[in-house]
Amino acid sequence: MKKIFIASDHAGYKLKESIKIFLDKKKIKYSDLGPEDDVKVDYPDYAHKVAKKVKTSKNNVGILVCGSGIGMNITANRHKNIRAAQCFNLKSTKLSRLHNDANIITLGSRLLTKNNSLKCVSTFLNTKFESGRHTKRIKKI
Repeated sequence: MKKIFIASDHAGYKLKESIKIFLDKKKIKYSDLGPEDDVKVDYPDYAHKVAKKVKTSKNNVGILVCGSGIGMNITANRHKNIRAAQCFNLKSTKLSRLHNDANIITLGSRLLTKNNSLKCVSTFLNTKFESGRHTKRIKKI
């Protein structure tokens, strides 16, 4: 069973809370690693928390939200065996899973609508890695 870890910074807090409501409605379990409000925080602290949890099992995935999605993405990808993908639409999200076996999705709350973000999260969680020719490429990362 997949474990989902979610976190944000202050800029992504509101969208993170919307994603949690979406997951609750779908009866999808997750662990919220913070923050608990929209008081200013440093995004790397939360990206590191999620990346450390995700890399403990091949079945774990993460959802990170900040203002642009970029800071969370850069930070998460500093961890071995993390393949964080900054996603902007359904196609980029689907390809991140199909071809890159992304295990963390990063979203920019200032760049995406709530509706688009929720569709990306759903696509991310429901798309399986194609394997095959992509496996050898991932091993080179």
